[in-house]
Amino acid sequence: MAAKLQPFVKDNVIAGAVVLVADKDKVLDLEAVGYRDLATKKPMQTTDLFYIASMTKTFTAAGLMMLVDEGKLALDDPVEKYLPEFKGQMVQEEAAQPHPPKHPITIREVMSHTAGLRGGPVPGDTLEAFVKELAKRSLEFEPRTKYKYSPGPAVGGRIIEVVSGIPYPQYLQQRLLDPLGLKDTTFWPSAEQASHLALTHKLNPTTKTFEPLHNTPPHAEYMPPIIASQFGGSVAAAYRRHFGNPAGGLFSTAADVGRFCQMLLNGGIYQGKKYLSPAAIKEMSSLQTGSLALGDEGYGIGCFVQQKARAGVPSVGSFGHHGARKTQMWIDPRNQLVMVLMVQCWELTHKQQTDLYTAYRQQAIARYGKSRGSP
Repeated sequence: MAAKLQPFVKDNVIAGAVVLVADKDKVLDLEAVGYRDLATKKPMQTTDLFYIASMTKTFTAAGLMMLVDEGKLALDDPVEKYLPEFKGQMVQEEAAQPHPPKHPITIREVMSHTAGLRGGPVPGDTLEAFVKELAKRSLEFEPRTKYKYSPGPAVGGRIIEVVSGIPYPQYLQQRLLDPLGLKDTTFWPSAEQASHLALTHKLNPTTKTFEPLHNTPPHAEYMPPIIASQFGGSVAAAYRRHFGNPAGGLFSTAADVGRFCQMLLNGGIYQGKKYLSPAAIKEMSSLQTGSLALGDEGYGIGCFVQQKARAGVPSVGSFGHHGARKTQMWIDPRNQLVMVLMVQCWELTHKQQTDLYTAYRQQAIARYGKSRGSP
């Protein structure tokens, strides 16, 4: 696996990577390649920490589906049943007059990016305030008529808080992270965890060199300096307010993400403990976007779903998520594989990203998959 990614390190596409392949019972391959910090030539380690960003959405979906399994809510419940601030929300499509939606937005729609929620910067010191600000905005389109990536899973996280009576980060910790043994999955890495952070790299347009990203760090004695340098004010605010964003805020390791994915691959069970029902996994991994044009991938509940066969991609029905700094996880039921790629890149061209993902997935499936590489 590492050999397949070495050319990307050599060509300064990535500084380094950690790759994990597993079946439902065991890790089949875990390798590191390249550098955690290219400037100091610190080698990447398989235990290094990564910002997984939007992959958090799948963790939120799993937490939400636990409440569905317990009969405490249903995916087709209107959001306003739990969050009354969404009552009276209007649709505002381009130059048209605002009008009420044909139906109030549902939990299914916010978790599949089909509700019409507007994105953009969202202020708020707490998840409650964050979601109330979203509720003030008009819908961008009639629910279920389009797909548009949005902060919808943050609404799902707030519903978790209201239904469970537990703050979202604490709920995730108690119901998923601690029971699964995900000791390095957190919204707020400690100083020890941050000492293993893989740095994000980007191309310096002036010097044409590939170098670690550095922001002007805020004065933040309550967070590790390397986190402040890499992520700036937004993460500093999350530390200060102890705010965990359900739509994207987790840090993790390849081993932790792999363990979470093994639970999903195994129908909601990990090491004999049941976390989710098979019906819940089916909902998460089923296309919720219908005939809406999304290319090779559609969207389920908190995760992307492979909807078209093509060389170099997981089999149809595979599901998982990407992160803003190019991390990726896939659960491939046909091949009975979990595939995790951990990198930290500020930007890649479409071709670079496609080539990178194809290289590790093709090798994983060819070496370990049940279908031995067929689309």
